[in-house]
Amino acid sequence: MEMELMKFKRIHVIVMDSVGIGEAPDAAKFDDADSHTLGHISETVGLNVPNMQRYGLGNIAPLKTVPTVEHPEGSYTKLEEVSVGKDTMTGHWELMGLNIKTPFRVFPDGFPQELLDRISEFSGRGIVCNLPYSGTAVIDDYGKHQMETGDLIVYTSADPVMQIAAHEEIIPLEELYRICEYARSITLERPALLGRIIARPYVGEPGNFTRTANRRDLAVSPFAPTVLDKLNEAGIDTYAVGKINDIFNGAGINHDMGHNKSNSHGIDNLIKAMTSKDFKHGFSFTNLVDFDALYGHRRDPHGYRDCLHEFDQRLPEIIAAMREDDLLMITADHGNDPTYAGTDHTREYIPFLAYSPSFKGNGLIPVGHFSDISATVAENFGVDKAMIGESFLDKLI
Repeated sequence: MEMELMKFKRIHVIVMDSVGIGEAPDAAKFDDADSHTLGHISETVGLNVPNMQRYGLGNIAPLKTVPTVEHPEGSYTKLEEVSVGKDTMTGHWELMGLNIKTPFRVFPDGFPQELLDRISEFSGRGIVCNLPYSGTAVIDDYGKHQMETGDLIVYTSADPVMQIAAHEEIIPLEELYRICEYARSITLERPALLGRIIARPYVGEPGNFTRTANRRDLAVSPFAPTVLDKLNEAGIDTYAVGKINDIFNGAGINHDMGHNKSNSHGIDNLIKAMTSKDFKHGFSFTNLVDFDALYGHRRDPHGYRDCLHEFDQRLPEIIAAMREDDLLMITADHGNDPTYAGTDHTREYIPFLAYSPSFKGNGLIPVGHFSDISATVAENFGVDKAMIGESFLDKLI
C-alpha cells in the first residue's frame, strides 16, 4: 500500500492496563464470574470520565455513573480474548495478533522449591519471601532481613514474572544482574517458562527504602511474528511507550520511549512521540500500568477511580496532539476488578474506543476480539496480519 493510500498515516493504541468492562463469556472457567472492573468502580465509588464518555464509553456496556450519549464522537465496542490467559503478556501479544493456546504459568503460591534451589546454588545466597507481593511493600517487609543476611528477595505478581530485589550496598548491581541472567536462562521453556525476570535494586535504611532506576528486565520474545514485526520489516516506524518494549522483548519496535514513572509521565512520553517532527507515519503503542499495579491488585476502587479520572482529564491533550489523518484507539489488556475477591487479574471483555479528527461518522462496531486491533493496523499500513484477527478498518469512517 502506498503511503498516500493509507487511511490513517499514524495509529496510536493506548492500553489502560487492566481496565476491563465486564465478565468474558468464559469468565467462570477462570473463577471470575460477575467481575466487572469499570462497572463495579462506577457502581461503588462513582466514575466521572466525560471525555471517554463523549467518545462512547458509556455506550459499550451499562455503567451506573457513565451515561450513554446519543451521538458519540467516536466508534466503540468491546473485545473478547481468544487466548488462554488473563495476564499482561498474553493480552498484549493477542492485541498484536497472536493466539496463546498454552497459558503462561503464574505462581500465586510462590515458585517451586527446585527452581529456587538452583538460583540459590548458583548465587551462593539464601532466598526469602517467594510470594506474590507489591514491589514497594516487599522491600519494607524484607529489606532489613536482606541487609542483615545478604539473602535475595524473590517475589512474583499476577503475571508470569520473577522479581529479584536486593540492596545495592549489599549485593552489587553486576552481581544482581548476573543472578537474574542465570534465572532467565533456566526459565525459557515450559513448565518453568516465565515472561520476564526483573532485577529490582533498592537503597536506603529500614523504614526508608526506595527502589532505584537501575531496574533491568530480561524478557522472552513472542513465539511468532506480531504485527509489530510486520510493520518494522516494512520500514514503518513503531514507537513503544512504557513497558511495551519489555513485553515484546524489543521485537518489532524501532523507537522506544522508555519506562513510565507514572501514567502521567507515560502520557507525556506519548505526546512527545506524537509531536515529534520525525514521526510522520507509523504506529505507537502505549501501556499505562498504574490502574493495574497501584490500584487493581491492591483492591483500591477509590484509587482506581481517581486514576481513571486523571487519564480522562489528560485525554484532550492527547487529542490535541493528533493530526487530521491520525487514529487513536483506547483499550485494555485484561480486567482487574478492585471490588473482586483476591488480588488477581479478572477475565473480562476490554473496552475499545476509536477517534480520528477525520471521522465523519461514529457508532457501534460489532463485538470482536483483541486481535482485531492488530488486523486493523495491518490492513491500514498494507502489511500481512499476524496469526489471528479480523480488520474493522472499513467501519472507522
